[in-house]
Amino acid sequence: MTDKIYNVLFLCTGNSARSILGESILNHEGRGRFRAFSAGSHPKGEVHPLALRELEVLGYPSTGFRSKNWDEFAEPDAPGMDFIFTVCDSAAGEACPVWLGHPMTAHWGVEDPAAVEGTEAERQQAFAQAARFLKNRIGSFLNLPLASIDKMALEQRLKQIGRMDGATNSNGKVA
Repeated sequence: MTDKIYNVLFLCTGNSARSILGESILNHEGRGRFRAFSAGSHPKGEVHPLALRELEVLGYPSTGFRSKNWDEFAEPDAPGMDFIFTVCDSAAGEACPVWLGHPMTAHWGVEDPAAVEGTEAERQQAFAQAARFLKNRIGSFLNLPLASIDKMALEQRLKQIGRMDGATNSNGKVA
């Protein structure tokens, strides 16, 4: 008997920072139990260099990422998703494609580190903070008993994870 590998999609508007961080962290921390992807509603076309730098600093994979449109994951030949997490408030409010298989969804909003202006150190600190918040959420997600928890309880837990430290409100501000 083989254990199920869960597919997870991290969504953001630009798919250049937060969703990329989530993809890399979950692929590494999930160690074969999860296969993570990322996409955006309006992809920037490139991954933010400070996101890649933060992944390197933390020891996570930082190569092979690209900024892509979420429509790629709504195609008939796309991998079926088990979970979809929006990590920015604007993506959470947009009309998403119809996802095959009706995956469980939750909003895990994190402030956009790419929007931070200031010194190089201040900008890098914003990426470090976003990565830390995502790592904490992913750690809580990985500890859920996915095979034995009922759907309603799981949905509730996923929403609770989205309200962890650093959660943003509908205005994109830390709640």
